[in-house]
Amino acid sequence: MSEILEGLLLVSYQAVTEEFEEHAEKAKTLPENTTNENKLILYGLYKQATVGAVNTVCRPGIFNLKDRAKWDAWRLWKSKEEAMNDYITKVKQLQEEAAAAASA
Repeated sequence: MSEILEGLLLVSYQAVTEEFEEHAEKAKTLPENTTNENKLILYGLYKQATVGAVNTVCRPGIFNLKDRAKWDAWRLWKSKEEAMNDYITKVKQLQEEAAAAASA
């Protein structure tokens, strides 16, 4: 029974990984006016999904605002699969918002 469950989990993880990779490509086509806040959310989720937990001990200094914001966005406590799912959802949301703005 556990072999069947392990097989199902592996197939599920592979499906999420494939969809994540598709949406990572779609994220590259988001409009240039995508807010920095949304870009940071995507960055953090992407890093969490591909690398895992933030891998540096020290937070960048206060005068290094860009790297500090990226570090903060990455410092999520999610599993890789959860980060992938959240990333997919966020890209879909931003695509829908861009489509609605284009048709308005």
